[in-house]
Amino acid sequence: MAKLSPIAVLLASAWLCAGTPAFAQATDPLSAFLRNLTTGSIPEPAAPSQPAEAGQHPLMTPQALASASADFGNCLERLWPEAAKRGVSRATYEKYALTLTPDMKIMEFLDTQPEFTKALWEYLDLLVTDVRIARGREILTQYSATFDQVEKAYGVDRYIITAIWGIESNFSTSGGERPVVRSTATLACIGRRQAYFRDEFLSTLEILHRGDVRPEQLKGSWAGAFGPTQFMPTSFKRFAVDFDGDGRRDVVDSVPDLIASTANNLKKDGWVAGQTWGYEVVVPANFNYLLADHSRLLKLREWTQQGVRRVNGQPFPRPEDSAYLLVPAGARGPAFVMLGNFRAIMKYNPSEAYALAIGHLADRMRGGGGFVQPWPREERVLSRAERYELQQLLSARGFDAGQPDGKLGGKTRVAIRQFQASVGDPPDGFASGGVLTRLRSR
Repeated sequence: MAKLSPIAVLLASAWLCAGTPAFAQATDPLSAFLRNLTTGSIPEPAAPSQPAEAGQHPLMTPQALASASADFGNCLERLWPEAAKRGVSRATYEKYALTLTPDMKIMEFLDTQPEFTKALWEYLDLLVTDVRIARGREILTQYSATFDQVEKAYGVDRYIITAIWGIESNFSTSGGERPVVRSTATLACIGRRQAYFRDEFLSTLEILHRGDVRPEQLKGSWAGAFGPTQFMPTSFKRFAVDFDGDGRRDVVDSVPDLIASTANNLKKDGWVAGQTWGYEVVVPANFNYLLADHSRLLKLREWTQQGVRRVNGQPFPRPEDSAYLLVPAGARGPAFVMLGNFRAIMKYNPSEAYALAIGHLADRMRGGGGFVQPWPREERVLSRAERYELQQLLSARGFDAGQPDGKLGGKTRVAIRQFQASVGDPPDGFASGGVLTRLRSR
């Protein structure tokens, strides 16, 4: 199940483009509306004087948010029968749900993910630091006996678990302070992801009813992830375990429970014991970058036959493992072959940038070095308007980039590769300023 990481909130201000106002000072109409809504000064919705912003979801317009906010109490009452079916008592529901007010500030975070505001190498610079590496090694030593037991039980690499702990909450120091029940209730009734968050909200009520996590502990990110390794409520239901044997699945304050629950999550998402997450590689000159596609799996020995080599020159230790080739910054940046365990990390959080940060931090704590090949740091991240324009131009030229939304998903990358191949450029799928310029000129 897709999981929303709180890292978008924890580092959002650092990842916004230089000179961009912070959320609290934003002057766009939606932000101004949300500030008024948060403080109780709610203007009567007026008919829009101009069309909604290109790509804006109809449930995210000021008018839609005002209507949903006004109906918040009724929405929660409508969800009561579903909670009752899950065994939640009416007393629990009235205590934790019917007293809530919406947290409208969350709407400002909903579409602000770090991969859309900062270059991958800057993302990695912020997350994989000497301080975090050192603290991770201390954690590994401090809880070595627990890690021994968990590795024996689940077969999941302790360094990966520790990396998740470090990146998700900076080792329990910054997991978020929003009440999970309020955040999930808000998102269940307001905004563009209501269907998804209704399950999260109802699962939160189940947690409170069972008593696994005390109400005062159940605080987390704007999206409802909680605990040092940031479980969404539905993920908690599926993966949390009582490893310390006290009768409660406490992924907040019990270190054995949080380590084992994270391992159980990864194992059930397909983690292969004894396999790493991936390798940095060098590709040969004149390489066919159309092979660099997450849907194209080859055995490592087959990648070797294509001329792909590890950067340290050593052979792949498990040549029969299957992997795909990832060139996240295009032909001028590092290349990687990603194994099945990389996909398991992406099930924890569906972002290649996140999974790469987890794998790299784990390797650094293990004693490995930094990436060998340089990043194209002179490249700038396209603005959302430019990404939207890129998608429009690709589709107009006959390369289907999907519905323009300003987000560079898999379909857009395929379209970029097809365009690059048509003009004789390496089809690496990297959305650079150069690609946009070429599209504009054709």
